[in-house]
Amino acid sequence: MKKAIGLILLVTVMLAGCSASAGDQANENIEQDGDRIIATTVALTEIMDALEIDLVGVPSSYKELPERYADAKEVGNPMSPDMEMLLSLKPTEIFSVTTLKYDLQEMFDGRGIDMTYANLESVDAMHEEILKIGEKYDRMEQAEAIVAQFEDKVADIEKAIEGKEKPSVLILMGIPGSYLVATEHSYIGDLVKRAGGVNVITGEDVEFVSSNTEYLQQTNPDVILRAAHGMPEQVIEMFDEEFRSNDVWKHFDAVKNGRVYDLEETLFGTTGNLAAAEALDELMKMLHEVK
Repeated sequence: MKKAIGLILLVTVMLAGCSASAGDQANENIEQDGDRIIATTVALTEIMDALEIDLVGVPSSYKELPERYADAKEVGNPMSPDMEMLLSLKPTEIFSVTTLKYDLQEMFDGRGIDMTYANLESVDAMHEEILKIGEKYDRMEQAEAIVAQFEDKVADIEKAIEGKEKPSVLILMGIPGSYLVATEHSYIGDLVKRAGGVNVITGEDVEFVSSNTEYLQQTNPDVILRAAHGMPEQVIEMFDEEFRSNDVWKHFDAVKNGRVYDLEETLFGTTGNLAAAEALDELMKMLHEVK
């Protein structure tokens, strides 16, 4: 299963790409402090920006990166970064995420590159990493502010859903051509739980499992969430075709009641990110039909 998960992450990140400007000014500024840090995913780059930490390298992505890193060098996509570029930047620390470690470790070990793998697999894990980075780079004030802001949001959510019935939820994680089912151990599964939903997939110790529509129909969820990654528009079309052509879906109460929702990729990533608070607001509307 780990290999299957690795493959879906491989396709996801390799489908993302764009160009950004590059220069040397940021490198010179960071050299003065002695820290030459690289973040290889968008989520990590945004976290570093919120912590006010400069970077010499950032991932190549179609997503807009923080202005702070306009002069940082692109190091390629998260799953297959440019090794020569990484080495040329002479980094003191390179950050990736634990969900990619299985696929990256051998590649980096072969080049003698030490990596720091941040655990962004849940909100709590992400906050622990933010505090750890904040402590290491003397940014505890910023780190604690990030965590406190989210905790305030969670408190508001808990108050809003107190006494409300918890809807059952099926989460589909799609990339072009296929999809998996997300468990409560996935990042989006964690958000659903915090928003007062109950995942129909239980008893698993992995983030994603293979799909079987006949079995899924037996769980008969109140809500179906469809997360599109890699090429979102193409994946949504794939989901639409699957729901049209496969007669099993029409028997789901969620389909009958019009409670099938497509998740915005910028809010609902495959790993934890700083859009978590906004994502919870969106889930509240979907799960509890809050206006």
